[in-house]
Amino acid sequence: MTTQPPRGCGSIHADYFLLCDMDQAWGIVLESLAAAGVLVTVFLICSLFFLICKVQDNSKRHMISIYFFFLLGTLGIFGITFAFIIRSNERIRPTRFFLFGVLFALCFSCLLIHASNLIRLVRGKKSFSWPVLLLLIVSFALVQVVINIEYLVTMVVKDRDAFLNMLPEEANKDFVMLLIYVLFLMALTFLVSMFTFCGPYKSWKRHGAHIFVTVLFSIAIWVVWITMLTRGNRSLEKTTWDDPVVAIALVSNGWIFLIMYIIPEICFLTAPIKLGDYPPENDFCQPTFIKQAIGVDNHAYAQDEIAQVKTASLPFQTLDAKNDFSIPRAKAHPSPYHDYTGGKGPM
Repeated sequence: MTTQPPRGCGSIHADYFLLCDMDQAWGIVLESLAAAGVLVTVFLICSLFFLICKVQDNSKRHMISIYFFFLLGTLGIFGITFAFIIRSNERIRPTRFFLFGVLFALCFSCLLIHASNLIRLVRGKKSFSWPVLLLLIVSFALVQVVINIEYLVTMVVKDRDAFLNMLPEEANKDFVMLLIYVLFLMALTFLVSMFTFCGPYKSWKRHGAHIFVTVLFSIAIWVVWITMLTRGNRSLEKTTWDDPVVAIALVSNGWIFLIMYIIPEICFLTAPIKLGDYPPENDFCQPTFIKQAIGVDNHAYAQDEIAQVKTASLPFQTLDAKNDFSIPRAKAHPSPYHDYTGGKGPM
């Protein structure tokens, strides 16, 4: 028996009715927000490639790899929203279980590596190179990939029918349990982002503030949707709210990523280099004693001069004080007329 399509839908499969059902408009609203997020993300990716040649700061140029992978993860988050609007089936359920955790692990890995790099920059150290940043992002994200693959292979090989026909309560618990590593990345990123505010170079702290605010809002979103998925919907006897709750969380978190983090970061990407962004160029190669002598007396040279003065005055101090070194005066000679005058002077 063919199911009568709802108002707004044509002759499509019943699993896709929520994409066009005018009576249940939440699906249309969410897919519109997700589609807008996809368009904005694609535009930002193109802008990122266009701005690469205009970046003056090498440290910011190294972070372009972080922004690129973060945008890819955000693009996937908006895309997977459609998987939670479409009714769960044998193709949609494995997609949900695998991509949800992997995409968020990729995004939070980017935020974590960015925050770790900012800790170095805010303290006057050199940035990691882009291959190192890329390697760290992939390493952190691959952990979630391995977890999800292991779960799906185990469940599908063990009993595919049991996995596809799992009760909603059990499916929700397994779904949340698979995200423990993502929750760990989120908490670690939030903790690391707080250390970006500690350092003498303040211009890098605003980038840490972007990460801090983004993760803070993400934590609030995740607490709400996990609570609703595991307890709230059952308490309210609204079991049909499971998919809408997750879809709302995806769209909300995706737009938080764009508005709170990536758009401000791209706006500051081409900002000119300021003198206060880095320590002086000769700080890494200048000897320590020369740096300390700037603006103050060099006591080492002063002591050498005193020693030289003492050495030069030493011969005069060892001379005999009893000897007379006065200039001798000429003695008066007797007058040649002394014999004729009888020893008397002229009258």
